Amino acid sequence: MVRLLKEFKQDTREMREAYCAALIAAAEADPRVFALDCDLVSSVGTGAYVKRFPDRHLNCGIQEANACGVAAGLVPFMHSFGVFASRRIMDQIYISCAYAGLNVKVVGADPGVTAAVNGGTHMALEDAGALRVIPKMTIVEPSDSVMMEDLVKRLAKHEGVDYLRMARKKGIRLYEEGSEFPLGKAAWLREGTDVAIIASGVMVYEALRAADMLAEEGISATVIDMYTIKPLDIESVVRAAETTGAVVAAENHNVIGALGSAVAEALSENCPVPLERVGVMDRFGEVGPQEYLMDIFHLTAGDIVEKAKRAIERKR
Repeated sequence: MVRLLKEFKQDTREMREAYCAALIAAAEADPRVFALDCDLVSSVGTGAYVKRFPDRHLNCGIQEANACGVAAGLVPFMHSFGVFASRRIMDQIYISCAYAGLNVKVVGADPGVTAAVNGGTHMALEDAGALRVIPKMTIVEPSDSVMMEDLVKRLAKHEGVDYLRMARKKGIRLYEEGSEFPLGKAAWLREGTDVAIIASGVMVYEALRAADMLAEEGISATVIDMYTIKPLDIESVVRAAETTGAVVAAENHNVIGALGSAVAEALSENCPVPLERVGVMDRFGEVGPQEYLMDIFHLTAGDIVEKAKRAIERKR
């Protein structure tokens, strides 16, 4: 069951802290769980895990490709910055892990604008899109620390090659403790009749804010947290489209290849309705605070409202 907080608030925990806590819990439950760092113990926040399980951790240095190749035979969680955990080592993920039928968990930190001042070189705007083409790949993106802990525990028990997009620092707390997030499903947060907003990661809070703004204008919006980008919950996409007749996909990613593309594919094949996409419009990243980047890349609640109105107008 998914339970939203009655009032959203600044999270007291960083996402990487929740990730580490869940990783420790998974390791306590399964002796095969193993952590592979790429010289980012401090950055990704796995220090507590290293202290708890020093013999089940390996720092491979700044060698993501090598770390991915090492990840075999256990239940390894290999983590690095998203750009290095995806496009730099796609061949290793594809051949050494997926094609070989292994059980590997890849964690990409600082997706999209959450890279902030690390800048364009470290801003993963294409990671989910690149990895989505790998057969049988599972891709998830938690939107707060409660979801992070639940998803990591589920990934530890899931057989296959998985990719988790992880914002490292504090975000907005959305869910009550004990909320559950099965893999391959979406969380329905609000049900409306005029437009459906399907979002992931940091964009979920923006989607909820947008729904409030639309409600003030008499527009009823469904909000769905599509935390599993692959396999997409097509049933939820179709149901939302049939109910509202207009859809907005909102993601902290290039509009090409990931959530927006997956939603477009599902709609075109099952329930064609007007679709508008909120995301980075085929641009490279740049340096700046996250709030500034969300504004210049048009990833705000206001941008979602604008696209929602456009989608509604198109269905008329």
